Amino acid sequence: MPPMGDLLTIDEALALVLERVRPLPSERLPLAAAAGRVLADDVLARVDLPPFRSSAMDGFAVRAEDTPGTLPLALRIAAGRPAGRPLARGETMGISTGGVVPDGADTVVPIEVVVDRANSVEFPHAVESGANVRPAGGDVRAGHAVLAAGTTLSAAHLGAAAAAGAAELACYRRPRVAILSTGTELRRPGEKLEPGQIYEANSVLLAAAAGGAGAEVERLEPVADDEWALRVALERGLRADVLISSGGVSVGPHDLVRSVGGELGVEEVFWRVAVKPGKPVSFGVRGRSLVFGLPGNPVSALVGFELFVRAALRALQGDSEPGPRFLPGSLASPLRRLGSRDQLVRARSSVEGGATVLCPLSGQDSHMIVRAAEADALVHVPRGEGELTAGEAVRYLPLS
Repeated sequence: MPPMGDLLTIDEALALVLERVRPLPSERLPLAAAAGRVLADDVLARVDLPPFRSSAMDGFAVRAEDTPGTLPLALRIAAGRPAGRPLARGETMGISTGGVVPDGADTVVPIEVVVDRANSVEFPHAVESGANVRPAGGDVRAGHAVLAAGTTLSAAHLGAAAAAGAAELACYRRPRVAILSTGTELRRPGEKLEPGQIYEANSVLLAAAAGGAGAEVERLEPVADDEWALRVALERGLRADVLISSGGVSVGPHDLVRSVGGELGVEEVFWRVAVKPGKPVSFGVRGRSLVFGLPGNPVSALVGFELFVRAALRALQGDSEPGPRFLPGSLASPLRRLGSRDQLVRARSSVEGGATVLCPLSGQDSHMIVRAAEADALVHVPRGEGELTAGEAVRYLPLS
């Protein structure tokens, strides 16, 4: 879409962010430490999986041609202990689930369908050759890919890697993120408030969001609207892979973040996006560090994070589809559109008839963080005239 005056669209701003992201270097991690991380290299199987013909259930290994009939029981095979000799014609061997199917056997008959007489086993029916036998390499062959680079590792992925013999995985490093709240009015939660002061909430909100996106987070001490103090704090934050500040990015006399950042070598890529809330968001770079200046209102900061920062953090970790990941839903009630800006409206989601229904909340002002805490979704309302009607299809971002 073309720019609207000096405001970028959400898509334009997001593209500018992702153009400047390069995945971080990789590191080798033990399996137990790799959950949620993104693979930097393919994982190859060290062995065939299964590495031998194995039984799919507890039962008896036989030659299919020897059934039906009663066969002498030669021995019983436990998992992890091979038979030690092939199965001869006209005999059977007991076998546990996962046990090595002996040479000569082509079938495993479930224990439930035979008559076990301790020293012999009756097979009432003829069985099909190959039944209940897992072939060697039936899951994956040695040297073949178990998991592809770019995979975000779930519990099932880690189980597959372990089963294929991988003890360590090459994963992209987690980004180091510094979070700084600015404003002379800010005080720590629990302190006594003087007239004109408020409790500082943004660093807690943003730290939780960044941690949930896979980052290692350092919360810096809030800083007053003082040029020298802000310079010291920003210089410290710029040592991180990503610096996220909140407040001080608008046009007031105390909005110093952008100007001081520029003096410290931050190249501003954009400032202001056509979105409500969150218009005065800024983004810049210094070397390999990404620098996000989010508005001071808590909901605006949250929206800016979900639209731009989360995607950058995921891309730094090698995620090939970093988001934002909008999902389909429908509106429970109408929403009026803005002519010049997209909106992200807080809503509660529910499932009706297998589809997601989104109910917009009252109190959408950007300072209303308590109202925002009730929301589990941000509904995207495209700019334009008129309104979106109840039942209309929309996109939304889930708030985890």
